[in-house]
Amino acid sequence: VQVEESGGGWVQAGGSLRLTCTASGLTFDDVAMGWYRQAPGKQRTAVSCISWSGDTSYYADSVKGRFTISRDNAKNTMNLQMSSLKPEDTATYYCAILDTFSGCLDLSSYDNKIWGQGTQVTVSS
Repeated sequence: VQVEESGGGWVQAGGSLRLTCTASGLTFDDVAMGWYRQAPGKQRTAVSCISWSGDTSYYADSVKGRFTISRDNAKNTMNLQMSSLKPEDTATYYCAILDTFSGCLDLSSYDNKIWGQGTQVTVSS
């Protein structure tokens, strides 16, 4: 099972980026997925998660109204559309396969998720 992120980069504050996560080696529509981020010197935090069907989603308060998560089960992909980006959004963004949707916020152990390598997002002021 593998997941791979793409779409990171550099953008000025107020701009937009779209991240894509592509998964392989699993039945994609059986699993919930999530986006997480980690800035230098800080803990990894949940940004947004989506249920297997796409019917249920979670957003961190800091990104509500600016980020939109979606998935295409036919293509084994998940996206994160990020708008109105702020310098504080700068971080490495990780895609993860969750054991359950309810495990979205559980970062007590990284072992209960399957992680990608991450993609860097840099927002300049």
